[in-house]
Amino acid sequence: MDAGEIQSKINAADDQILALLNERTALIKRLGKCRKDESGDLLDPEYESRLLARLSALNKGPVRNETLRAVFREIISGAMVVDAPLIVAFLGPATTFTHQAARTRFGGSAQYVPQPSITDVFEAVDHDQANYGVVPVENSTEGAVTHTLDMFVDSNVKVCAEINMAIHHNLLSHCRTKEEIKVIYSHPQVFGQCRHWLQRHLPTIPLVEVSSTTEAASRCANEPAAAALASALAADRYNLDVLAQNTEDFSDNLTRFLVLSRQDGKPTGDDKTSMFFVLRDRVGALYESLRPFYAHKINLTFIESRPSRRKRWEYYFFVDFLGHVSEKRVQEVLAELGEHCQFVKIVGSYPRAASTA
Repeated sequence: MDAGEIQSKINAADDQILALLNERTALIKRLGKCRKDESGDLLDPEYESRLLARLSALNKGPVRNETLRAVFREIISGAMVVDAPLIVAFLGPATTFTHQAARTRFGGSAQYVPQPSITDVFEAVDHDQANYGVVPVENSTEGAVTHTLDMFVDSNVKVCAEINMAIHHNLLSHCRTKEEIKVIYSHPQVFGQCRHWLQRHLPTIPLVEVSSTTEAASRCANEPAAAALASALAADRYNLDVLAQNTEDFSDNLTRFLVLSRQDGKPTGDDKTSMFFVLRDRVGALYESLRPFYAHKINLTFIESRPSRRKRWEYYFFVDFLGHVSEKRVQEVLAELGEHCQFVKIVGSYPRAASTA
């Protein structure tokens, strides 16, 4: 077979792919209409993870699974916006890690709306200005993002998905060498994640905290002797050179993001539930509240306390555990928990994310 014949077969394959994409999109529109008629919700947040897992298991190559997932994520994203835009609010500005996490979940066809604060992301979803919102909730190095946790106390939004994303920081600058740098900009959490690297390589350079890694890169782009700790995406946007890659102190540096929605998630068989509760003021209250999880063999994956701000020395306890709120054993735990707490609120049940996005 010569090159001309091979090219002819490639063209025929492309024609088949195009026809099948349009056929698939038409079917997705019909399915979406059925779901909307049944539940009022056009979208299925769990669909992508199930589809990609199934196709990855079937794939025999030579297409790599990473390529397969990237292609189908864009196919899904494109099908979602055929009839109406899919609007995703995120903690901005653009090129932040939250923006990247949102794109890994919703693809390139969604309309991404940066928000100046975590509060604004919650309000955009709660007021129906966005279909979904994406906010950070914890980092494997620096711990919980307390602003996100505090917002759930008075908000009506739900968690419908989570994203675990590997976070890699880079030293960006117009300087040709590190010795020319006079100041470094970045977000406070990024400085915390790169603390030891900075002490080893740039111990005398002043560190200036800014609101985001994007702002850090923007400032750096306008100052010839400045540097920023930010993403590779920010380097491309602001035309900065990468002087050092992977400056984070721990190679398994992960940030967990939550996807916010107005809808409850359906069970998938591999789920996580987020909730919080307020204890009664008596000896052993925390022990009594956690004991039902042990008794019913439910694994806790996260626990964090936050002051209630309504009464001195009163705390909310935020908990994540494996399981879905619809499961009988989870309902039994919640019933027992209610006996020991002043207040219990389920934030959401959603599919458990893979280790990295």
